[in-house]
Amino acid sequence: MSESKTANVQGAPTTVVSARPVVLSAPGRGDDLQVRVSAPATGTGLPVIVFSHGFGLSMDGYTPLADFWAAHGFVVIQPTHLDSRTLGIPAEDPRTPRIWRLRIEDLTRVLDGLDALEASVPGLTGRLDRDRVAVAGHSWGAQSASTLLGARVLDSDGKPGEDMSDPRVKAGVLLALTGLGDDLVPFAAEHFPFMKPSFDTMTTPALIVAGDKDQSHLSTRGPDWFTDPYTYSPGSKSLLTLFDAEHSLGGIPGLEVAETTDASPARVALIQQLTTAYLRSALYGEATAWKAAAIALEEDPSPLGTLQSK
Repeated sequence: MSESKTANVQGAPTTVVSARPVVLSAPGRGDDLQVRVSAPATGTGLPVIVFSHGFGLSMDGYTPLADFWAAHGFVVIQPTHLDSRTLGIPAEDPRTPRIWRLRIEDLTRVLDGLDALEASVPGLTGRLDRDRVAVAGHSWGAQSASTLLGARVLDSDGKPGEDMSDPRVKAGVLLALTGLGDDLVPFAAEHFPFMKPSFDTMTTPALIVAGDKDQSHLSTRGPDWFTDPYTYSPGSKSLLTLFDAEHSLGGIPGLEVAETTDASPARVALIQQLTTAYLRSALYGEATAWKAAAIALEEDPSPLGTLQSK
């Protein structure tokens, strides 16, 4: 399908073409990997965003972000992870304890399969810029994406586990990424061992987005838990803290889906514009729009959030 989008700070949007499902062979996964690819109908040298969805969602979610990014020059690739409700895999499935790792492998498989994915969309062949690749994700998807940026999971002895970073990834956007595992509630500590991250080696540039009303039932910490990835990671990082935003950050999964508890079109629009400007800056060094967006937010008499960088 194709459709046109409206307005943005980076210029007029273009028509978007999407293809779904595109299937990548995934031996040992149990199910082949289904992917949605969205791309501008025109243009060459297109940068790539691989997006990891939150728990239970799928390649068809997060259209407010995917459509916007694609309409403004990015090829957006959205895999459906095994926890998706669309697949109906029961909790007792033997893969369940490994899904957190299989999610990361899904993202790597997408990067390995760019040739096939490029060929899946009519007219897209030869138009990707493989030197400008970013990963993004929301919630569990942000955790999955963060490992490609250098975050690691602590083992039972508190030592960093396997390095799953990917040098092909040059930048990241991490939306509502959970923080350190020191204050997990007992259920989360027992059942979600991957929620014990170390950000010490997450050196790849990233924009972290957190809501100041995002109170997780998985941690005894307050909403500041979601700022840990910025606080404890080295290198070039920015943190957008959104006022009155809960876990859906205003509706990035979709303004009318069940996961959105704090619908705010204005907040979603700010995320659209800032993430687009940030990725342009991180991947191309085009800092003008990013600096302008940061100044506009700082000077707004009724700002929707605050932005800081290091």
